Amino acid sequence: MPRPRLQPSDEQRRMVKTLSALGIPQKQIARQVGIRSDKTLRKHFREELDRGETEANTKVAQTLFGMAISGQHPAATFFWLSRSGWRDRRPFERTTIAPPPFVVAKEEVSSHGSS
Repeated sequence: MPRPRLQPSDEQRRMVKTLSALGIPQKQIARQVGIRSDKTLRKHFREELDRGETEANTKVAQTLFGMAISGQHPAATFFWLSRSGWRDRRPFERTTIAPPPFVVAKEEVSSHGSS
């Protein structure tokens, strides 16, 4: 006898979207919702999976951007710039490096054949 067709509830949809936003793997989300397969999860909750992740990334990016432009979080500013390809390149400076000191070692010669 086939299983009854899944009819996602509003509560399940909210849960899937929230768990997706938090980065929980789909197999674990499926188990939490009471579905055996992550394939079935994707079939019935595709929009919630996609929107949850996108909305979470949007919120984090907005927070990071605010921190970056505030001037109070230099690490956030640098991170924001580095994700856009910006690099801190110092001008080339030619420096003269002294050669290492020359070392002379004296070898001892053994005299094995003279008696």
